[in-house]
Amino acid sequence: AVCIFPVFPFSSYSKSLSRSSVRSRMSLKPPKAYNSLQKGALIWDPKPLQVKKIFEALKKGLNEYLEAHQAELDYLSGRHKDTKRNSRLVSCFYVKYLNTQIRSVERYIRKLEFHISKVEELYEAYCIQCRLRDGATNMKQAFSLSPATKASRESLLELYKNVQECTEDMCFIEGALEVHLGEFHVKMKGLVGFARLCPGDQYEVFMRLGRQKWRLKGKIETDDSQTWDEEEKIFIPNLHEKFEIKVTELRGLATILVGVVTCDSINFFTTKPQAIIVDITELGTIKLQLEVLW
Repeated sequence: AVCIFPVFPFSSYSKSLSRSSVRSRMSLKPPKAYNSLQKGALIWDPKPLQVKKIFEALKKGLNEYLEAHQAELDYLSGRHKDTKRNSRLVSCFYVKYLNTQIRSVERYIRKLEFHISKVEELYEAYCIQCRLRDGATNMKQAFSLSPATKASRESLLELYKNVQECTEDMCFIEGALEVHLGEFHVKMKGLVGFARLCPGDQYEVFMRLGRQKWRLKGKIETDDSQTWDEEEKIFIPNLHEKFEIKVTELRGLATILVGVVTCDSINFFTTKPQAIIVDITELGTIKLQLEVLW
């Protein structure tokens, strides 16, 4: 939701904004794997509503992982207590194994908790910059309607700079948040087309997520099975982009477009593998079946 920043004297607003500058407090050294953080690749168009959706889905998925590992820790701790009560019947190797597993799960839980706290910290900073930008925008509109004086022109110029700074900070935080989105492991499960798929037919599937691309070719065999030249691809999630999927049929030197669709990745942030079936044609006569593991 867009928050309206309260109106107060411009001098106080300017001081508050300078104190809240994100880039002055964050030093990001972007890994090459994350395109949105590379030099010259920042998208200077923050999308608060989209970021909110991704943040909520990401936090929910991380909490699912946390709950699953907490349940595993509880189970291992229970087994450890049982071994203490029946120490004469349990080998020392099994006790050491349980201790090792418990320490490993505890370390992973601490990492998850830190991950969640970092994501929450980034999103809180993002919301602050969003409110500051909305406030500066509202004040800029108010000053633009007032009589043109030297003071109002100076205030407009300063407010414009503040809007630009907040916008840059929001984009910077979006890039930092994107680093914490993990990976999508996408597996090709094949095409589903019933009478549309015949032995000998060859297809090409092209998937894109931002600058990341995956092109693979497959063939329908005589026993109706399918062979593909690749089976799995890792995609880095993107805050702004959706999956674009294009399927074409290969007939000698000619290609026939089967369909082009987009697929939102917001539901992929979950602990369990997702079986995805995408309608490639409008009538659903050919579908693409994928499995996505986050």
